[in-house]
Amino acid sequence: MSDAIDQDGVKASNGQPSQPPSQPPHDASHETIENGSQEAKSLEPAFPLLQNNASSETLLQTVQAQKRTTVEDDNEEEPAVAKPFVRTNSPGLSSRVATPPEEERAPIRSAYKMHKFTLYETASRYYIVGGDVTEKRYRILKIDRNTHDSDLSITDDKTIYTQKEMNSLLNTIDDGNKGTGGIKQRCTTWGILGFIKFTGPYYMLLITKKSTVAMIGGHYVYQIDGTELIPLTPAKYKTDARHPEEQRFLNILTNLDLTRSFYYSYSYDITRTLQHNITRERTALLHGMPGTTYDDYNSMFIWNSHLLRPAEEAIHDPFDWCRPIIHGYIDQAAISIYGRTAHITIIARRSRYFAGARFLKRGANDLGYVANDVETEQIVAEALTTSFHSPGPKLFANPQYTSYVQHRGSIPLHWTQDNMGVTPKPPIELNLIDPFYTSAALHFDNLFERYGSPVYALNLIKARERTPRESKLLGEYTNAINYLNQFLPEGHKIIHKAWDMSRAAKSKDQDVIGTLENIAETVVTTTGIFHNGDGEITPTRVQNGVARTNCIDCLDRTNAAQFVIGKRALGHQLHALGILENTIIDYDTDAVNLFTHMYHDHGDTIAVQYGGSQLVNTMETYRKINQWTSHSRDMIESFKRYYNNSFMDSQRQEAYNLFLGNYIFAQGQPMLWDLATDYYLHHADPRMWSQKEKHDYIHWYTPAHLEKRTIPDFVPPKGEMGKKPVSFFDDYWLEYYRPSTLSSFPKMFPYKMNSTIKYIPFKSTQEGKYDLSPFRIRTEGDGETHEKKKSAAKKEVTIVDPSESHRSTADDDSESVMTEKASVRGISIQRWLQPMQPEKGPTIPHSIMKDSAENRDRPKQTQQEKTKAAQWTFANIVQESLNPTVSALETEDYTRYISHPQSLPLVISNDAPPDVDSSEYQEYLNGSWHTEGLAPSGAEEDIDVYNDLLRVGDNPLTVTDEDLPKKRYKAYRKWLRGKSLFKQQPLD
Repeated sequence: MSDAIDQDGVKASNGQPSQPPSQPPHDASHETIENGSQEAKSLEPAFPLLQNNASSETLLQTVQAQKRTTVEDDNEEEPAVAKPFVRTNSPGLSSRVATPPEEERAPIRSAYKMHKFTLYETASRYYIVGGDVTEKRYRILKIDRNTHDSDLSITDDKTIYTQKEMNSLLNTIDDGNKGTGGIKQRCTTWGILGFIKFTGPYYMLLITKKSTVAMIGGHYVYQIDGTELIPLTPAKYKTDARHPEEQRFLNILTNLDLTRSFYYSYSYDITRTLQHNITRERTALLHGMPGTTYDDYNSMFIWNSHLLRPAEEAIHDPFDWCRPIIHGYIDQAAISIYGRTAHITIIARRSRYFAGARFLKRGANDLGYVANDVETEQIVAEALTTSFHSPGPKLFANPQYTSYVQHRGSIPLHWTQDNMGVTPKPPIELNLIDPFYTSAALHFDNLFERYGSPVYALNLIKARERTPRESKLLGEYTNAINYLNQFLPEGHKIIHKAWDMSRAAKSKDQDVIGTLENIAETVVTTTGIFHNGDGEITPTRVQNGVARTNCIDCLDRTNAAQFVIGKRALGHQLHALGILENTIIDYDTDAVNLFTHMYHDHGDTIAVQYGGSQLVNTMETYRKINQWTSHSRDMIESFKRYYNNSFMDSQRQEAYNLFLGNYIFAQGQPMLWDLATDYYLHHADPRMWSQKEKHDYIHWYTPAHLEKRTIPDFVPPKGEMGKKPVSFFDDYWLEYYRPSTLSSFPKMFPYKMNSTIKYIPFKSTQEGKYDLSPFRIRTEGDGETHEKKKSAAKKEVTIVDPSESHRSTADDDSESVMTEKASVRGISIQRWLQPMQPEKGPTIPHSIMKDSAENRDRPKQTQQEKTKAAQWTFANIVQESLNPTVSALETEDYTRYISHPQSLPLVISNDAPPDVDSSEYQEYLNGSWHTEGLAPSGAEEDIDVYNDLLRVGDNPLTVTDEDLPKKRYKAYRKWLRGKSLFKQQPLD
């Protein structure tokens, strides 16, 4: 570790504190020594100092980096764009890595995992060279470039090559294609997303850019930042201009932006929960079959499943080259607790079944899949060790990992909303009344299969309305659950909690958050959480059941409820890890503020994907601490949602249907854009109803799905498997630590991860004036800065002297000021987590009443001060409007203004007060109007026109011939001839 930094900013060697100042001389008086000791006691820090550890280095580097004007571009451990395979012209000889036999390949699939790829092309083929993390082992994939009439032809070479052998192979291919131009590098890629075909040839979709978003058990999770669609056609192939349908399909596909909220991983299955992944690995160890759990992905969340089918049919192991992706949201942050670090990871997985836009996909289809089906998992792990394994090694038995899973989805009934009109809230229609509630039965049976029982259905739709909309569904949904519950065994019945959250939020005497907290505690204690362990020394806990939350859109109200449930689960998870004494975390603490920020981003992302805009009502709305400025933001988001729902949803829905394979082009069938509705693309084919097995109306559930979930105790591998290292079962070491690769801590993702330690005032921590606990309520006042401004905290406007504001900004810790404002003003969590603002120029006061003498005495501004004052940006204006300040001069002017009526004399006299300049008033009183009168002055023509205007005829509404030459009637005649009344030429 780097050297510690003491309070004076001097580095101490070997991590030891620097030497203290020299002691007083021996001839000093006893009184001096006593005073010195008392002074030392008064300077003793109230809280632990943040120094001599990694957190101090992280915070100091963060503060210094934010104050710097230049930022390094290369701040990633791995570049966003893959580096190509390095070719040489004269490869040498080297020993080949032995290719394992076919029967031994399954347990050590890590030898086939590749992380970066280079695409080469010849006139007739594409070649993809894949390399592993160490860049020592390579493989090659051959893809033929065919016309649109041919099928996909892919050849997977299972041979593992060294770098020199791969060079030799590429040179041989180059020599064999010299007559047609040889082999050329096309691009670099991080993986293949799949292959798709419309009316013509196949296309290959590649990942060209990525960024790291999370690290789970030493396995990185990436977000897609760039893709490229490459046609698999010969080099001289030309498209037929007589068939424009192909280009229109391509245009529809581009409406789906794959660079927004699509994620993948090379070595961790993000399509399944942590509980499922750990249980699967432990079960495989128990049966003596480790390593056989690869490629066991959950098809429900693989959004490129349609694109992977051609690869699955062409090659034996498609996931060696292709990456399954999920759509949703992933974020990770760290909580620092006095040197201990806990990582919070939120993973939201959106189902690809019955997926679509807000008003176009409502309720459930006849297969039991609901609209806006999102599974949200929060993983909380203490970063004592990186991997899923505990020391020993005990495979997949690390007790530092916990998780909790929630679910949201539309109400599982057949209902729709027709948005063809202009109303932002179309009426809700129940299209089909099923007395046996078949779709709801299939849906809840699927929930039992995924999460076990019981299912806690939290229903937040409105119960009473003037014009029934949402309330129509409340009664039908309640009847559906009551019908299904009568056949479920005791202890496994669906728990239905209906609560009108919208009415409670508008009521002044109801505590929305308090009610949600009580519901959340019931939910978490009912379902439990997952806590890993070996089953002997550290016991394991398993989550049985899930909380299913819904409102009408499953967006605003649902996200607030899920946040409160997740917050309560976070307390249980930290308590299980031994970090918290109890299971309760207070609001307005660093930990909850960070968690709120993550859930707010989670809700915004889900809302944009389904509704077209971000959240309208946030946690601040339901906590009733939102400022007046948030109302304009809510109106803008409401308008965005209305606009997207009215004009953009149909285009997004076509892109979904094409990418997900809901629509597949076939000769003789209508085109996608010619379909009047996509109803039959998302429901079962009516022609297959007679062949489908009848659904049981009484035994609608699967009894095996109701069995209690357990995780087997750790059993060490036996035989030869017991002698294998951990890397044989889990290749996290190569992916996370990158042996033989030059790196640095500032480039490591866990080191750069967002953390509570980055938002505390560094200077105060070095002086021991700040409580570092992330569970301390910050609104009570922390540090010396808050004590100075405690009197101003009760007011809505802070009075700042302009000369002092600039000095305090430069001297005081800017982050402390930001935290102070956040706690005093109830500032939103988004601005609480914004990076520190650069220093502003001096504030120029604008007085309401200016005194000329004071203006003359005020010193002139220098050219530099004028330049700084002129360099106001829109962000500065917004900041000043949200946080208004009043200067001392303005305060004095306002005081004089409001006290002016109090200084007026009660007796009216002709004499003016001696302290008032009445010269202007006296001039008016002694004016020439006494002798000249009030008659209008001006030219004779103007007086005649004025007198004519004052003259009223006998029939004022009748236009006579004498009135036609007047200007106003000329303008009226031009207007009658069609000319604009506001764009006329001057009249004669």
